[in-house]
Amino acid sequence: MFTHYIRMARQLSVAGIARAGVRRVYGAALRMAYRPGSDFLPGSESKSAALAARILEGSNRLAWSDVSRRDGVLSTLERIPGALERAMARADRAARREFDVFGAPLSFGASRIDWSLDPVAGYRYPLAPSGSLRLDPAGVDPKYPWALGRLDQLIALGQGYWVCDAPGVRTRFAEEFIAQVEDFGRANPAALGIHWTIPMEVALRAANMAAALLMFRDSPQVRDPRFVLLVLRSLIEHCSFVEAHLENGGAVPNNHLVANYVGLLVVGVAYPELPRARRWTEIAARRLSDLIRAQVCPDGYSFEGSTSYHRLALELFTLAYACALAGGIDLGGLFRERLRKMFLVAATYCSERGLAPQIGDNDSGRPLPLRDRQSLDHSYLAALGASLLGDPALKLHGAEFPDEAAWLLGQDGWERFESLASARPPMSFGSPKGGLYVLRGAGAVATVSGGPQGQNGIGGHNHNDKLSFELHLDGYPVIVDVGTGTYLRDLRLRNAFRGTAAHNALQLDGREQATLDPSHPFALPSNVPTVLERFETSEARQILVLRHGRAPLGPVIRRSFVLSTDERALWVTDEVVRGRSKRAIGRLHVPDRQCRIREVRADEHLRSRRACEHSAHFGSRAAEIGPPDGPRATILFSAGLQVAFEAAPYSPGYGEVQPAGVLVYSVDVEQGAMLTLVVLFCDRHSRNAAFAGGYAPKA
Repeated sequence: MFTHYIRMARQLSVAGIARAGVRRVYGAALRMAYRPGSDFLPGSESKSAALAARILEGSNRLAWSDVSRRDGVLSTLERIPGALERAMARADRAARREFDVFGAPLSFGASRIDWSLDPVAGYRYPLAPSGSLRLDPAGVDPKYPWALGRLDQLIALGQGYWVCDAPGVRTRFAEEFIAQVEDFGRANPAALGIHWTIPMEVALRAANMAAALLMFRDSPQVRDPRFVLLVLRSLIEHCSFVEAHLENGGAVPNNHLVANYVGLLVVGVAYPELPRARRWTEIAARRLSDLIRAQVCPDGYSFEGSTSYHRLALELFTLAYACALAGGIDLGGLFRERLRKMFLVAATYCSERGLAPQIGDNDSGRPLPLRDRQSLDHSYLAALGASLLGDPALKLHGAEFPDEAAWLLGQDGWERFESLASARPPMSFGSPKGGLYVLRGAGAVATVSGGPQGQNGIGGHNHNDKLSFELHLDGYPVIVDVGTGTYLRDLRLRNAFRGTAAHNALQLDGREQATLDPSHPFALPSNVPTVLERFETSEARQILVLRHGRAPLGPVIRRSFVLSTDERALWVTDEVVRGRSKRAIGRLHVPDRQCRIREVRADEHLRSRRACEHSAHFGSRAAEIGPPDGPRATILFSAGLQVAFEAAPYSPGYGEVQPAGVLVYSVDVEQGAMLTLVVLFCDRHSRNAAFAGGYAPKA
């Protein structure tokens, strides 16, 4: 245990350790002062009822969700093919109490929702004080009940209420909204049970309840003052809990603290009449401006070291920005500029079909529950940014106005989006501080992990993936990161997905890049540097050279990438610069089992020589990836490498683990040894014609 804390302390300055200590002491005092069940509404019932009436009769509160905007939003949704139907489908599922929780279908029908259930393990968390509740009994995952308890479905019910004109159906949605809010409150009293263990979940639940109540504000059923007061008291309870349990006591506060303040901001802007709304709004606005500076690199990439957590943080800051606009709050020029760059990063790393690479953890989390999407579908982000900020660099050629922008921004967002000229995605991106590099060209998007450990060296959502890469061709994933699998359900599997062998990097003598400690599944501290040596881009060729390791304590590997648009090829070479190693193993994970080892053809030898910067002698065996009648790529390996295709898992979303494969190449090495491979992109027309599956965004 002490070894772990020593490794953690090495990542922080003395001042950083001192600040963390002060935060812990202050947080402990706030928690001691918190009293669950306190009622901060005006003393008499008549005053409380008057407050509820004022809220019901007000207008244009939280601009994006207030029912007064219904007509404008509907007229915008009508312009988007399938948007109205998607909204109704979401609402129908929510009304039937049917959920898809990380790939596990869950249906309660007419029965009460079992809020504390992990449906995979069949385990039900007890209604014990949240501070004493153990989150990780063997084989159990709290993220499953949290997904229900975040109450995203309340927003879905509100969407159906707006979209549908049939009075009976609208009444059904309103009554279900009331039923779920009331049942959740009865089943999960403040500070008791699994739904009060993580303040982030409490804050996002409060944001969803606050927005959904405004979506139903003109419903006769919802306008019952007793129900409105119940919701208002619940919102006060949620915000009081969050304020007393802010997640800033860790060594490095992360996205959880951002979510805490976003929840306070949403409730404060939506209901300024609440007793402490002004305080919540002012504190949240000030701290969110500080947090975007601390948690987003100047180039726009999140400090989490994860593309999926970049999306999560981006949605959080987007929600904050939209709420601030509604409340007349200025978050400052730096906030807007960092937000713009975050959208631009997402535009750069997405493939032509809008799929994101997996770098680091992916928990499939989304704080903007406005449309159902697969976990790796980031296609909407750039267009949402263009609509929100009016930036033409974010409106990519062929991009569609997304459902999220219609709900969040309405007619104004549509008009802003339509007025913009379109642009190509940036050709490349490099974030030495964030550790992400992107090379684009010839239909290829190569994404490389190559920087310091995320969260200022703590590595909370990092993997042992330095110098690893993903490759998408014409929008389809060809070489992939295996993903995340799970967090607490299976710590062995958690570390297997975080380990070096689960990534497309060179591993020497079976060593891990950083120590994997099963007792700390959300820490991977490391001070082993990844150094950028060369990064050059042009239309014809893009070159990236990175070095990872620290001599004499361990080996040093230099990996070079050359993306040749003329030859439609990606060349990757590893050089063992320093260190005494005997065996090198490289891996290339693929998203399925469609891979064949065969003889190299003469034309492939010729293309490989033209694509490489130096003379490389390739062996006689090649790996062909993709369907036999329409392969997507062929990989050639330098002579002397032993090559095999083996079974391996692939997790394209949290909790989703499916069979796939990995190409394994290995050789005995000495210092100065070089291993080269070249990926030759197959003809895109034959590949697209043959494509009949794969991981694609939902319609």
